[in-house]
Amino acid sequence: MPGDNAQSQFAGSVQNENRQRWIIAVLLGVGVLVNYFDRVNLSVSHDALFAEFRISDFTFGLLLGAYNWTYALCQLPSGLLLDRFGVRRVGCVSTFLWSLASFGAAVTPGIGGFFAARFLLGVGEAPSFPANAKAVGYWFPPRERSFATSFFDGAAKFASAIGVPVIGLLLLRIGWRLSFAATGLISLLYFFLFWGIYRDPPHKQIESASVDGDHRSHRRVALAYLLRRKKVIGLAVGFGSYNYVFYLLLTWLPVYLSRSQHIDLAHSFMYTGIPWLFATFTDLFIGGWTVDRLIHRGWNASRVRRTVLVAGTALGLGIFGAAGAHTVTQAVLWISLSIGGLSAAAPVGWSIPSLIAPGDSVGSVGAIMNMSNQISGIAAPAITGYLVGVRHSFKAAFTVAAAYLLVGIASYIFLLGEIRPIPEPDSPAA
Repeated sequence: MPGDNAQSQFAGSVQNENRQRWIIAVLLGVGVLVNYFDRVNLSVSHDALFAEFRISDFTFGLLLGAYNWTYALCQLPSGLLLDRFGVRRVGCVSTFLWSLASFGAAVTPGIGGFFAARFLLGVGEAPSFPANAKAVGYWFPPRERSFATSFFDGAAKFASAIGVPVIGLLLLRIGWRLSFAATGLISLLYFFLFWGIYRDPPHKQIESASVDGDHRSHRRVALAYLLRRKKVIGLAVGFGSYNYVFYLLLTWLPVYLSRSQHIDLAHSFMYTGIPWLFATFTDLFIGGWTVDRLIHRGWNASRVRRTVLVAGTALGLGIFGAAGAHTVTQAVLWISLSIGGLSAAAPVGWSIPSLIAPGDSVGSVGAIMNMSNQISGIAAPAITGYLVGVRHSFKAAFTVAAAYLLVGIASYIFLLGEIRPIPEPDSPAA
């Protein structure tokens, strides 16, 4: 029957679209896994770079944050480029640039060249998270966005879980230069994978993803308008506090375990993986799967997301407990509690730009949020390096991180508020 045939073709089309969008979710996760290998390779190279270039802890802290300088500066331009040219074109260029940066670090003759390579890495990776948030907004309905987001956000934690020990052991075996060359090669392979698979969907598919009351225009909204919205400011400040702790641990955790708990560097690499594995679990199954499951069952979507966002950030205060840890077990437990809670909140946070952005401004809202993140990413390694160098302890550095989290929690509660779309500039509500 003609009707049955049409119904069968429609069902097949829906099934193909579902399969295609989950392939894209996995692809985005692989991309973040790869670009975090490029980020963590420096954190495990502390002793090797100190021996070769004779740098201080403060200089190493500046080097750890160098990538974030250009990453932060390129956030707003990359958001505008994403909203204008789409994820595919911007993503291909950025992936190729971050591959070159790792090769550049591998061959640099001096510390100045290393800084230049990290600056280029920041330029290349700047669009990655706003692009992923925009791609999820393109391809997934709101009720599936937390789990889809957890694919790429969880990959950041999993990369640290396996990247620190694997790259650390690789560094001990073949040297820091070849370990950087290895991450450059992996990045180049991902460039070809992304170029071959990812496509921006046509507008009709974007509209089909806009269900659950999420019908919005495809107009781009001025950046100045977005920067004045309380919800955008609350999201940016709150997520900035998350990223401060994230980057503190991403860059200094192996050194903290080695110095504070008096274990050799090889063992510190292995212990570092435990909190990040726990964070991967909470990211995927609490901030991702559980949130979407509760919303699918009819729970209030805004209340579920806000609860996980605030409660997860509050658990991040476990970083303060790590300041007084006296054994490796205590340190790992407190760090796991902190990064595990923050990781449960992270996919919710990254799904919010596609849920609150007016018109077609998801890339811009994601870029504003990520610029705040990267200011924290610049500050955390440098401030930690300074405080550790002056006080010969991590206690003050962890206390600063806990204080910032309290500010972030207040921003989520009083500025972000209910998670719903911001009115467009010419609407009566605006």
